[in-house]
Amino acid sequence: MSTGFYWDERCFWHAGGNYALTLPLGGLVQPLAAGGLPESPETKRRLRNLMEVTGITKDLVMTSADAASREDLLRVHPGSYLDQFKAMSDAGGGELGLRTPFAKDGYEIAALSAGLAKQALLDVMRGKVENAYALSRPPGHHCLPDWPNGFCLMANIAIAIEAAQAEGLAGRVAVVDWDVHHGNGTEHIYYDRDDVLTISLHQEKNYPLDTGDVSDRGRGKGVGYNMNIPLPPGAGHVAYLEAMERIVLPALDRFAPDVIIVACGFDAGIFDPIARMLCTAETFGEMTVQVKAAAERLCDGRLLLVHEGGYSEAYVPFCGHRVLEVLSGSSHVAPDPMVATVAARQPNAQMDAFFGGLIGGMAKVFAADWPV
Repeated sequence: MSTGFYWDERCFWHAGGNYALTLPLGGLVQPLAAGGLPESPETKRRLRNLMEVTGITKDLVMTSADAASREDLLRVHPGSYLDQFKAMSDAGGGELGLRTPFAKDGYEIAALSAGLAKQALLDVMRGKVENAYALSRPPGHHCLPDWPNGFCLMANIAIAIEAAQAEGLAGRVAVVDWDVHHGNGTEHIYYDRDDVLTISLHQEKNYPLDTGDVSDRGRGKGVGYNMNIPLPPGAGHVAYLEAMERIVLPALDRFAPDVIIVACGFDAGIFDPIARMLCTAETFGEMTVQVKAAAERLCDGRLLLVHEGGYSEAYVPFCGHRVLEVLSGSSHVAPDPMVATVAARQPNAQMDAFFGGLIGGMAKVFAADWPV
């Protein structure tokens, strides 16, 4: 078994914006002493550094990729948006959409981020690697075709899917998004289609505030092929694994994809500054066990994880490393240094039963209206 790891130092150089966390500077909002938007390079760079220190890189196929071409990008984004983005990037940077600032060369870096996801998927589909992880930055799952938002400037996963389909390498694709925020961009792009199943497991009404409802099931041919699993704040390890077991995995079995793609955000982690969930490094590891087994059962192991959010610079590296341990089967491990603390802070049995009731109710809805 081989696991590809796709990354590029230039993606860590994406920058820009005058923010304190997600608050625009000005008025009574004081600049932070260091940093701005929580989408900083450090969570990704520290993951990459931890991988080097533990030696897990020896068990991965480490590579970069070319930037996505304009032809690739035009399959998802209109030329008018790309032209506006490129012009502003060349002029020194700026901001488009909502909370998506960028500096000079931001266009090229975003295209490179998409290119990492694209090449990873093509290599999985061609059998060059069995599964893969793309350390893409900037992220992509919030980006609509002509409206970037939530730190996302290009729709990385959709660009990868469209490239694979254009080359005849993939027909049916399942996207499982466990980033804590709703994957509104991916949902929007595939809302009318039945060849891409989109599943988003997220904190209810975190971001965006007006999307991600259970009732949003698709449109036209796409009815039933979009699934949202919104959980209240405070859900943790047990609730996430139950949602995967009772909703996500049965949906994958019914859909029978050619490949499974995970929008892999770590912001449902217990220490994340802009979310209120209680997942641990082991939660992400166990969810990876689940989707890996599903891929082996349904599509010859073809599985790609594409990095999205996650803003705890101290904890994200351990979550990401745990995922890579599962993907690769490596014996090079990075034990969670907070394992006792995060276990003690999990919801009690009464709260887990409450979450289980909500998940069970959603499972019944999805089972009743699955497309024939």
